[in-house]
Amino acid sequence: MLLNLHVKNLALVEEAEIEFGKGLNILTGETGAGKSIILGSINLALGAKAGSEVIGRYGDYAFVELAFLIEDNDKISKLGELDIFPEDGILNISRRIMEGRSIIKVNGETVTAALVKQITALLIDIHGQHDHQSLLYKQNHLIILDKYAGDELDLCKEELKIVYGQYISAKKELEQFTIDEDERKRNISFLEFEIEEIENAALAHGEDELVESKYRRIVNARKIAGQLFEAQTMLSGEQSASAAELIGRAYSALNSVLQYDENLTTLLSQLGDIDSLLSDFNRDLTDYAEKLNFDGEDFAQTEKRLDLINNLKAKYGRTIEEIEAYCTEAHRKLDFYNDYEDRLAQTQKLVEDKYNEAKAVCERITVIRTETARKLAKDIKHSLEDLNFEQIKFDVEIRSLKDISANGADEAEFMISVNPGEDLRPLAKVASGGELSRIMLGIKSVLARKDDTETLIFDEIDTGISGRTAQKVSEKMAVIAKSHQVICITHLPQIASMADIHFLIQKNIVDGFTITSISKLDDEQIITELSRMLGGSQITELVRSNAIQMKEFANNLKQH
Repeated sequence: MLLNLHVKNLALVEEAEIEFGKGLNILTGETGAGKSIILGSINLALGAKAGSEVIGRYGDYAFVELAFLIEDNDKISKLGELDIFPEDGILNISRRIMEGRSIIKVNGETVTAALVKQITALLIDIHGQHDHQSLLYKQNHLIILDKYAGDELDLCKEELKIVYGQYISAKKELEQFTIDEDERKRNISFLEFEIEEIENAALAHGEDELVESKYRRIVNARKIAGQLFEAQTMLSGEQSASAAELIGRAYSALNSVLQYDENLTTLLSQLGDIDSLLSDFNRDLTDYAEKLNFDGEDFAQTEKRLDLINNLKAKYGRTIEEIEAYCTEAHRKLDFYNDYEDRLAQTQKLVEDKYNEAKAVCERITVIRTETARKLAKDIKHSLEDLNFEQIKFDVEIRSLKDISANGADEAEFMISVNPGEDLRPLAKVASGGELSRIMLGIKSVLARKDDTETLIFDEIDTGISGRTAQKVSEKMAVIAKSHQVICITHLPQIASMADIHFLIQKNIVDGFTITSISKLDDEQIITELSRMLGGSQITELVRSNAIQMKEFANNLKQH
């Protein structure tokens, strides 16, 4: 259930708070007062597109927040699958709209608009004043039918989804079998060559780096040797001022004056360590230099191995791991071509088997849909009769498609006759705008019995109706509100009189600026608003008396 709507700096609304309740929540106000802003703000919080034009004059951002109370364990479980967890049964959805961007949060954590739409699909169903046009598209008729069918059909459709997926996968596999015998033999020959070339190389993991390092070392052996000789000469060579000789002189100089100052002992010791380290380094340098030589045969073998590895990399992959993966895939393809005829026969049989299996499930779905269509047509007809459609005829026609799909092998279309003596015709060719609005309400009232979406929002569902029809619509809204929370924006007093909670939306001028405000009405204010809706600008005692009678009639009707 939607508990609360908080709006700040959105269009003409400076700041507003609406606390909704159970049953029928009615919002009324004069034309242009800003009723559409309320529905728009809810849509914005639920992820609808928003431009910077919605930001009001009271700051640099607009803010909308919804608070839902969730008590149904099944919904809590489904939300958990989306990694969303209500806190003490409360789920908060907020959106901050700024210039060029917006941020949506659920319980304080930033989420995507796509995730919010998944969440709110479980919680709320919004029917705007133009949504009834969706009834004109027969693809939506099948969606309505399947929703009415419920669990039995859902299980079959889940089964079909799996089997049909297997059928499509088998068909894609069959599409690989498109070559003749000559091409098959050429492919086998080429794959055998590639596999032999890779396997004969007997590559080892990390070998490329080792061989390349060895190659660099051999190629630069002469340069390394020259620099080693230079280092040896500088440190301990025949030069008159080598490092070893200079350190030796320094040591003798300090030692000659040690008898005069014992504090020189530490410095002399450090210099001795340096002399020792230098001697060790010279021995290691000499050993390395003696081992360094250029072996022409070793170089040729190293160069040949490096060329082989680089050639394989150029053909089959940038690394040895990629080359090995290519070889594994080549083996798989080779097996495929070697067993081509057997695999072709097996795949053809698999396609046939999966098609027949999917078709059998589709036939079961058709049976369920056909039976459901009769029940749905009967229920919708009764619901439309309650909405002042006299002598109406209504049917849900099921037709077979040429081929199966993941959704079955059927299409559905609503057929209707609104006038006596007329044959049933497609809904899109018969109903007017006002009739579509009532038909949608009739369908919603039928689906509401099976729909676990707790909150329903209707924006001017009463478009194009009046008089007795308006009264019938109001009674239908009250019936739906017994099992659902209903939020309805209306301009008809018959519907407004059925309210369990009534809100008034007004437009006022404050300090020269237009501001939209929302307030909850008490009993006396409700009568005043109903009087305005009945009498317009002239609210006489007779009009007020009619408003009182209308409210009393509505209260008595709801108690039965």
